[in-house]
Amino acid sequence: MIRYLAPLALVVTLAGFAEAQPSRKPNIVVVVADDLGYADVGFQGCRDIPTPHLDALARGGVVCTSGYVTHPFCSPTRAGLLTGRYQQRFGHENNPAWLPDNATVGLPLDQTTLADALRRAGYKTGAVGKWHLGAHPSYHPNRRGFESYFGLLGGGHQYFDHNQFRTNPARARQEYFIPLVRNSEPVEESDYLTDAIGREAAAFVDRHRGDPFFLYLAFNAPHTPLQAPPAYLDRVRGIADEKLRTYAAMVCGLDDAVGRVVARLKAHGIADDTLVVFFSDNGGPVGVTNCRNTPLRGAKGQVYEGGVRVPFFVSWPAALKPGRFEHPVSSLDVFPTAVAAAGGQPAAGLDGVNLLPHLRRDTTAGLADRTLFWRTGGGQNFAVRRGVYKLVRVGKAPAELYHLGDDIAESRDLAATRSDTVAALQRELDAWNATLVAPRWQNPQPAKKKS
Repeated sequence: MIRYLAPLALVVTLAGFAEAQPSRKPNIVVVVADDLGYADVGFQGCRDIPTPHLDALARGGVVCTSGYVTHPFCSPTRAGLLTGRYQQRFGHENNPAWLPDNATVGLPLDQTTLADALRRAGYKTGAVGKWHLGAHPSYHPNRRGFESYFGLLGGGHQYFDHNQFRTNPARARQEYFIPLVRNSEPVEESDYLTDAIGREAAAFVDRHRGDPFFLYLAFNAPHTPLQAPPAYLDRVRGIADEKLRTYAAMVCGLDDAVGRVVARLKAHGIADDTLVVFFSDNGGPVGVTNCRNTPLRGAKGQVYEGGVRVPFFVSWPAALKPGRFEHPVSSLDVFPTAVAAAGGQPAAGLDGVNLLPHLRRDTTAGLADRTLFWRTGGGQNFAVRRGVYKLVRVGKAPAELYHLGDDIAESRDLAATRSDTVAALQRELDAWNATLVAPRWQNPQPAKKKS
């Protein structure tokens, strides 16, 4: 196993963790789907893709109807999630290429992760699934606060053919064919990848059922390649479109894997004391998998709602009543929320907020007027939302303004009639942008990722 490397900077006040809690610290499970369409789970209204396990968690938790991520691509969102900071603050603005010999491309080592913080708070920490935060060994999950890891270190993988490092070593150097690893050791695997991820996550729960634990369950499903076994395809045989049917089957597999973890939590009697957060890392790539972001405009890669607004819920039966929360929440909020749930005091250096008092309705200082920002391509595209208004800047095109309260589809541009609002949002955007740094690397070319 790679030895744990202490981070160079802490952005959370760990002294805030009490020596003794009035009750057992909650377990924390963060579940991230990959390229999931906004309308493709039951709790979002989907009727042709069965997701009973996710739906049950959502019914027992708080569905955040204005849930956002910080970027319309995979790796930047995950970097923001695990640091609680806008990833543009430290240059992680693009997906990293698969460069295992390059020590400069990955989540910067001076950034503290949520795993670092919770490990110091006495939590057992494990990550299962997709990493995509740097291929060089210095960025390995075991060096970023996670005591155990199983999964794929790159940005995607074949779902069936996992063992080419034994049969075809040259091909196994390509990102989608690299070995799956347990900690730092390559492992042979015969299960469908999503099933293997669910199996390993459930086993983590079994191993640490007596300890407070943090499980980062980061799926690569339903990201391409579109591959699913007959058992899942059979559940969605009524979907005529072949791409959508295979994608839907992959969503079924993800749901089963989540259900496997929940079953182990229930079997050990710890489900009520487990905080579960679920969301997708970005919007669905509509033209690639034929997923649905209805009624949103746009898709993965764009700063319109379809790229950054995602299915999102928070479940903690012992502490949160079921319901719906309409004000904007962000994946940035997971870090401070988890720290607070564990008994700590989130520090001022984080960009997110502790959601617990808001989801419990304990505070009248709601999130209705908070400001959320997006930037892609080092400044090619921007968006900012404050209250119900959202300003969009795409390339050199004129600014666009939308009232999301009555136009979630971003279909009516109000910029010409609300110049005062455009100017105010632009000032906020400029001030935020001035605090950021340039991207540390550029997005890899897609053709280099697959054989």
